[in-house]
Amino acid sequence: MSGLRQLVAPAHWRTLDFISDLHLEAQSPQTHAAWVQFMASTAADAVFILGDLFEVWVGDDQLEHEPQGFAANCMQTLAQAGQRLSLFLMHGNRDFLIGEDFLRRCKATLLADPCTLISGTQTWQLAHGDALCLDDTAYLQFREQVRSPSWQAQFLALPLTQRQAMARQMRQQSQEQQSLRAARGEGYAEVDAQAAARSLQQVRGQTLIHGHTHRPARHELGSGLSREVLSDWDAQARPPRAQVLRMTVSAGAQSRLQRINLL
Repeated sequence: MSGLRQLVAPAHWRTLDFISDLHLEAQSPQTHAAWVQFMASTAADAVFILGDLFEVWVGDDQLEHEPQGFAANCMQTLAQAGQRLSLFLMHGNRDFLIGEDFLRRCKATLLADPCTLISGTQTWQLAHGDALCLDDTAYLQFREQVRSPSWQAQFLALPLTQRQAMARQMRQQSQEQQSLRAARGEGYAEVDAQAAARSLQQVRGQTLIHGHTHRPARHELGSGLSREVLSDWDAQARPPRAQVLRMTVSAGAQSRLQRINLL
């Protein structure tokens, strides 16, 4: 399923919020509550969720099987926000199976990865970030496999309970790999700076906004280019993490970025 590759922001948009890597799941109620509060209270004209809204997503049909479940509750939160603001979603490495049914129900528009955003006189590029982690070759091979239409069709044809069991197994394997990386003093894979710069140059953009790496910061790429990394969300961490990157567009069509900690 392809998404929107270029978005021209309407002239009346003055505030745009960017978040990613919330990894929502029923087992993290505090993070979920912080997100619900944000979605209900933000004064933004548009909210961009750049991947990994959910810890795992095994298919839109879980909304029918569990109409009062956690996934349906999240969908309702998005749908309510979508009635008063523009809502955009991008697939991440955990929720790339979000489909047309979910998007329709929550009144959201799917963004391609990457997507070009033109706001006023400035051009931005939006991405989840995982495809730019070139050193993580094992993951990139896995990513190519699971993003193929044939693999997704075969997976979605399996019974929901089987998909959920497979997702739990893959999550356990991922956690084990992360533990091994941590034991070796390694963190999450990092975005390749040259690849990020090339991606920006292809669309004549100035700044890349992405998530995935869980290392919120601004990085200069040279030649006037930069990338802004979004934070992951974890309300139970110490200190808690629930950060929004807010773009404010002035009357002169110039934009200012501000990081807002909600907790």
